[in-house]
Amino acid sequence: MSEKIHPIVQLLQQDQRFHLEAYQFVREALSYAQEILKMPSGGEEGEHHITGQQLCEAIRLYAVEQYGFLARTVLNNWGVHSTSDFGEIVYNLIRIKHMKKSEHDRREDFNDCYDFENAFEPIFELSSRDGD
Repeated sequence: MSEKIHPIVQLLQQDQRFHLEAYQFVREALSYAQEILKMPSGGEEGEHHITGQQLCEAIRLYAVEQYGFLARTVLNNWGVHSTSDFGEIVYNLIRIKHMKKSEHDRREDFNDCYDFENAFEPIFELSSRDGD
């Protein structure tokens, strides 16, 4: 009897550039994006579609929220070094039917969305102690 290999396991065997955690994180970031953009979780596909640029920005915000100053280091450790890599991950997930795309989406939508070197620095607001 032959056992069916789960599509994500098969994907990880075929494309070893990215760790499983990178795929999980991108899927979590998609949910995060839908939440911050106040998109419905159900309904027609066009009603809750997120562009590549929107997803990249949500990934950036989510990474900083989850990992703070270590965000870039964590992503790099998972094999992710640019927003283009997010596109590779998304399109791998689309290929195994774990994500969907619209007819207008392109893999190139993820290219150079921001400078990976500086994008994950948490932003701090300075204020004086005495309220000035």
